[in-house]
Amino acid sequence: MVIGKVTHWYDKLGVAVIKLEGPLNVGDTVKVSRGDDEFEETISSMQIDHAEVSGGKKGDEIAVKLSQKAKEGSTLSKA
Repeated sequence: MVIGKVTHWYDKLGVAVIKLEGPLNVGDTVKVSRGDDEFEETISSMQIDHAEVSGGKKGDEIAVKLSQKAKEGSTLSKA
């Protein structure tokens, strides 16, 4: 089940902006996929409008730090 889509990638920061289609919380493990590229990541921190939050819900735009590049259009699903 897709829970979000990457709408922007900040290369220098290693941060993805994600438009949520479902709930996501700090500590959740997600699978980031685009085409054949795929990796798993545990969400260690999350921000909404530059403020730390513990979770987001459908419709929120969140920013999360990722260990690998997530191109725009990549999808997130619960791992």
